[in-house]
Amino acid sequence: VSMTFGSLPFAISNMQLMRNRANAHVRIGWLRSVYNIPYAFGVGSFVDELAHAAGKDPRDFWLELIGPDRHIDFAADGFEFSNHGQSLEVFPYDTARLKNVITVLTDSIGWGQELPPGQGWGISAARSFLSYVAVACKVEVEGDQLRVTEMHAVMDCGTVVNPDRVHAQLEGAMIFGLSLALMGEITFENGTAVQTNFHDYPVARTIQTPAVIKTHIVPSEAPPAGVGEPGVPAVAPSIANAVFAATGQRIRELPLNKHFQV
Repeated sequence: VSMTFGSLPFAISNMQLMRNRANAHVRIGWLRSVYNIPYAFGVGSFVDELAHAAGKDPRDFWLELIGPDRHIDFAADGFEFSNHGQSLEVFPYDTARLKNVITVLTDSIGWGQELPPGQGWGISAARSFLSYVAVACKVEVEGDQLRVTEMHAVMDCGTVVNPDRVHAQLEGAMIFGLSLALMGEITFENGTAVQTNFHDYPVARTIQTPAVIKTHIVPSEAPPAGVGEPGVPAVAPSIANAVFAATGQRIRELPLNKHFQV
């Protein structure tokens, strides 16, 4: 709750948030980027949905929702925001940096270009582990066959000492996010996980991986922040939003292999 539920960076005057406790019937384990993944999918998908309902460009709608440049103090709204264990004075939630990664990303891919039928771009963005990441994915849908043809990511993780390491982490996070979006599902029977290994819990193979994967690091003098996990959360919503742009079909339940051949 303190890391995601109350940390919407949107300049909205009135917002009502509700939560309920849910019993965990199996032990909850770790996942790369943890609870930021479902949070970012819900937020990133709904922002895109609202943009289309309002007849606005999704990129412009993101920037409009985030609003003016500012540092957000979620404690002022009554939340115990842990900020990944770091001080908000040293690592503020900076909306200017979040907007910047969206702008840099969309400028780099030529956002707004006309595409042939069955193709579409989708974007999403998220702050996690003190870093800011925006992801754009391009998809192509023919019949019931879905292919992700391009993936682009822009990260602002503060001061970078080893750029190659950051690019590698971001590329790996994108492929991990792609695997989750396409096929990442674990089911349970009688309190036991059905899937046992990679034969029934597949990860993205070469043929499912886009030929174009590009990463960009925003130069920054801010303190160093996370690089291993922040690249994951925005991937799935960007793909689902691209599917909507290509087909008009809004995906609200993952993985995508429930809806398409992948």
